[in-house]
Amino acid sequence: MRRSTIYGALLLGWLLTACGSLNLWKRTDGGEAQETLTAEERRKYDYYFLEAVRLKEKGDLDAAFELYSHCLDIRPDAAATLYELSRLYTQLGEAGKAEAALRQATETAPENYWYKQTLAAYHQGKGAYAEAIAVYEDMAQRFPTRLEPLMALTDLFYRTKDYPSVIRTLDRLEAKDGKSEQISMEKFRIYLAMGEDTQAFSELETLVKEYPYDVRYLAVLGDMYLNNGREEEAYETFREVLKAEPDYAPTLLSVAQYHKRRGEDSLARAQVNKILLNERVDSPTKMNVMRELIVQSEQTNRDSTEIVRLFQTILKGPQENADMAMLAAQYMLTKRMEEEAKPVLHQVLELDPENKPARLQLLSYAIGKEELEEVIRLCRPALEYTPDVLEFYYYMGIAHYQLKQTDEALAVFRRGVGQVNEQSNKDLVADFYSIIGDLCHQKKQNTAAYAAYDSALVYKPDHIGTLNNYAYYLSVERTQLDKAEEMSYRTVQAEPTNGTYLDTYAWILFEKGKYVEAKIYIDQAMQHGGEKSSVVVEHCGDIYYMNGEKEQAVNHWLTAELLAKEEPAEGSEPRTEQELKRLRRKINQKKYIPAE
Repeated sequence: MRRSTIYGALLLGWLLTACGSLNLWKRTDGGEAQETLTAEERRKYDYYFLEAVRLKEKGDLDAAFELYSHCLDIRPDAAATLYELSRLYTQLGEAGKAEAALRQATETAPENYWYKQTLAAYHQGKGAYAEAIAVYEDMAQRFPTRLEPLMALTDLFYRTKDYPSVIRTLDRLEAKDGKSEQISMEKFRIYLAMGEDTQAFSELETLVKEYPYDVRYLAVLGDMYLNNGREEEAYETFREVLKAEPDYAPTLLSVAQYHKRRGEDSLARAQVNKILLNERVDSPTKMNVMRELIVQSEQTNRDSTEIVRLFQTILKGPQENADMAMLAAQYMLTKRMEEEAKPVLHQVLELDPENKPARLQLLSYAIGKEELEEVIRLCRPALEYTPDVLEFYYYMGIAHYQLKQTDEALAVFRRGVGQVNEQSNKDLVADFYSIIGDLCHQKKQNTAAYAAYDSALVYKPDHIGTLNNYAYYLSVERTQLDKAEEMSYRTVQAEPTNGTYLDTYAWILFEKGKYVEAKIYIDQAMQHGGEKSSVVVEHCGDIYYMNGEKEQAVNHWLTAELLAKEEPAEGSEPRTEQELKRLRRKINQKKYIPAE
C-alpha cells in the first residue's frame, strides 16, 4: 500500500472517531438512515474533505476553505464539513461565521456530543453563560450517562450566583454518581452562601449517616463545626472520631486547633506533641505539623531553640524515614547552628545513606577544617550507595593525595572515571583525568600519564592545568617540544600573569634554543611570584647563562639553593637530592649543566 493511501485511511479513522460520521446520511420519518448521495458524489465528497483537512494542517487555509466549499456544494448540510469550517473561521478570526457554522453542525448532527461540547465552550468562552447553559442542559438530556455536562452546569450556575440551580444540579450529579464527600462539601458551601446554615450542616450529617463506618466524614463534620463557630459540637464530634480511631491524625490536629482557638495554649502544645511523638502517626502528617510550627515561630516569637528542642525530642524516637531529620537539619542550618546540625545530618545518612545533600554538607565541614580522614570516611560509603556521583570520588581522591597516599588516590580516581557517562560534567571528568596524569607522572608512569592528559583534553580542550603540566613534562623529557610549546602558549594567553605558566613557557623556549625569547618570559615569571620558587629561580639562572649573563646566572643559582632549604610552597614538591647536587655543581663550576 502506498504511503498516501495509508495516510488517508488513518485520517479517515481519526475523523470518524473525533467528529462522528461524515453525516452524508439523512433520516427518514421512520428513523432509518438512508444514503443521500450517489457513489460518485460520495467519492468526490470524501476526496475534497480529506484533502481539505490535509491542506489545513499544512497551513494552506485558503485552499482548504475552497475544498470545504466544494464539499458543501455536494452536501450543504454535511455536519463534519460545517464543524471543520467553524474551526477554520475561528483561525481566520471570523467569530460570527464560526458560530453560525458550528450551530448548523449541531443542528444537523444533534447526537454528536463533541459538536455540542465545542458550541457550549464557545459560548462560555465569550461570557454568554445563558447560551452555554442551554446547550449543556440539552447535552445532559441527550447524554444521560455522561457527568461532564452537569459538572459544567454546576460551574456556570455558581458563576452566575444562581445557587438554587447549583444545588439542583448537584442533586442530579448525586443521583447519577452516588453521594460523595466532594458533592456534599460543595452543597455545604453553597448552603452557607445562601444563609441556610441548618440545611448546610444537615447535608454533612446525612453524609455521615450514609457512611457510618468512615470516620473521615465525621471528622470533616467536626472541622466544619469548628470553622463555623460551633466549638462545643465540634469538640464532641472530635471525641467521637477519636473514640473510634484514637490515632486519627487529622482529628488530633483539629483538637489542637480547638484548644488554640479557645486560648488554651498549653493544651494545644500538648496535643501537638502527642501527634509528633506518636509512632502511629504517619511521617507526612508530622512533617506538615512541624512546618506549620516553624511558620508560626517565625511569625511570632522566633524562638528557634524551642523548635530545635522539639526536633531533638522527635528524633530520639523511631523514624519512618529520613524526612524529619532532613527538615531538622535544614532548619538548624538556616539558623547557623552547625554544631547542632552535624549529628542530625549523620542521622539522616543512617536512615538514608543515599542522601547526597546531607553527605555533601558534612563533607563541606570536614573539608573546611581539613579533616582529611573524615573526608575519606564520609566518601567511602557514598561510592557504594551513590556510585554515579563523581564528586565523592573527587573529594576522597584529593584527601588521599593530601595524605601522601598516592596509590589510594590513583585507585579512587580511576574508579571514578569508570562511572563517567554522557551526562557527566565534562569539566569534572577533565579534572579527574588531569589528576590521574599528575599521579602517574609522580610514579614515573609517563606513558599512562600522557594518555590521561590526552583524555582530559578530549573532555575540556582548554583545561589549563593539564596543558601546563603536560607541556612541562614533555619539555623535561625534551620530546615533542613543538606540541609542548603550543600547549604552554595557550596557558600564557589564558593567564598572562601566572608565574608558573610563564616559567613553563620560558623553559620550553629554552629547550628549543630560543634563549632571547625565553629570557623575556622568565623575567615575567620572576615578576609574578616566581622569585619564591627554587625551580623557577634556577631556570632563570640557566636562561641568563645561555644569554651570556653568567654572573647574574650564578647569583640566581645561589638564591635557588637557599630557597630549596625552605619549606616548599603549597602544591610544590621538595627538590630531589639529584636536582640539588646538579645545582651545586652549577654554582661551583659557574656554568650551566644540563640534566641527564
